[in-house]
Amino acid sequence: QVQLVESGGGLVQAGGSLRLSCAASGRTSSSSRMGWFRQALGKEREFVASITWSVGTTNYAESVKGRFAVSRDDAKNTVYLQMNSLKPEDTALYYCAASPISYIVTQARSYPYWGQGTQVTVSS
Repeated sequence: QVQLVESGGGLVQAGGSLRLSCAASGRTSSSSRMGWFRQALGKEREFVASITWSVGTTNYAESVKGRFAVSRDDAKNTVYLQMNSLKPEDTALYYCAASPISYIVTQARSYPYWGQGTQVTVSS
């Protein structure tokens, strides 16, 4: 089992920045790729970004490219999501997830381990 705990959410004005953290514990060797997803009220969960533990390969949803950056700290077993130029449409509950799959996967069903989520609210 892999346990994931997100932090760093909050309320920010449009154009502002936030950095989310996801601390992984347990059988972290079971996870090759870490993903960030978000779910806005009344909408389906959607992929945001992901990164591999091994070489740090990243990929992003089109809606966040150029604004968000995912990174990892191997020593701390922690993954980060730096969010810049935030927009009201970025408002959502943000989840960290872990997958044993090393190649690029964006479907939530490919990630068996999930955190509780952290709320991000962007005011206009």
